[in-house]
Amino acid sequence: MDQVDAVVIGAGVVGLAVGRALAMRGLETLVLEREHAIGTGISSRNSEVIHAGLYYPAGSLKARLCVRGKQLLYAFCASHGVEHRRCGKLVVATSPEQLPGLRALQAKAAANGVDDLRWLTREEAIALEPALRCEAALLSPSTGIVDSHGLMLALQGDLERHGGAVAFGAVVTSVTSVNSVMATDSVVPLHHVHTADLSIAARVVVNAAGLHAPQVAAAIEGLPAPPVARFSKGCYFALQGRAPFSRLVYPLPQDAWLGVHLTLDLGGQARFGPDAQWLDVARPEDIDYTVDPARADVFYDDVRRYWPELPDGALQPAYSGVRPKIHAPDEPAPDFRIDGPAQHGVPGLVNLMGIESPGLTSALAIAEEVLERLG
Repeated sequence: MDQVDAVVIGAGVVGLAVGRALAMRGLETLVLEREHAIGTGISSRNSEVIHAGLYYPAGSLKARLCVRGKQLLYAFCASHGVEHRRCGKLVVATSPEQLPGLRALQAKAAANGVDDLRWLTREEAIALEPALRCEAALLSPSTGIVDSHGLMLALQGDLERHGGAVAFGAVVTSVTSVNSVMATDSVVPLHHVHTADLSIAARVVVNAAGLHAPQVAAAIEGLPAPPVARFSKGCYFALQGRAPFSRLVYPLPQDAWLGVHLTLDLGGQARFGPDAQWLDVARPEDIDYTVDPARADVFYDDVRRYWPELPDGALQPAYSGVRPKIHAPDEPAPDFRIDGPAQHGVPGLVNLMGIESPGLTSALAIAEEVLERLG
């Protein structure tokens, strides 16, 4: 059996960030990826937004790691030449009834340490974005966009420069633990990670498998049953032609869903989404990522609340992504779930589950959190 210091399961943005952090700590690190390229799952099917930290309950992991991750991400992109832009975002109230909700969001953001929000009157918002219709807006100047694939390539580069590696086509089937006696006569658990083609022993194992994370956690010997994996699909539609906006535009959020928002890519192309559709599937392998063109009907209604001049026929199906849920549709959205030795009692093991938005923004901060929980 081959042996390394650390194994990370999953080569999405979070897995690569964790693998990089472990390698930079001096651990020989191997990242196992079931597909044949990095970041083909959640990490390549999102809005590519750098979130400021507005939406999450004060004191939650999502709030803390988003605010910290945003700082780390901007610095990383600048130092590694990853294309990004701090374009800013407007969160809009489209009716007078939504104004108290917008004030509440401003207070929540302040409690999370987001200190750069600015309240805009209708006139001030329209002065910034003349095509916009709203009653008031919050301007978030530290919201941005990033080339997610460029980010992952840079993370992989750092991992490999520090002696780490990524192994593709490696589907983890089980993880077992045995005691190992070190040269100092101390006894530590050694985790055996098994795939169809190889078995690897490691002192540290981090499950960052995204949509497959609960399935991987269930295959780890001796742990309590993980949460049930559930999946919420979100479709995106691209705008034909250029949008008359230079900033992202978000409606007031509804519960854990941020609404059909307008985002821009680094080339200035606009897209709208995602919507939210809970899927009745048990495994990620059963997900259908097809975008139904008929879903555009709802998009037109939602978008025209803040951009009434959206032309008929301007939306074209683009792509879809799936959120890795660990709660039922009728339950409140939980926090990120980061189960380390303090939670399950197994040294050297961390499970990351329910890492949906703002997981991309939080990736580098999640890596810091994993190292701290490993001790």
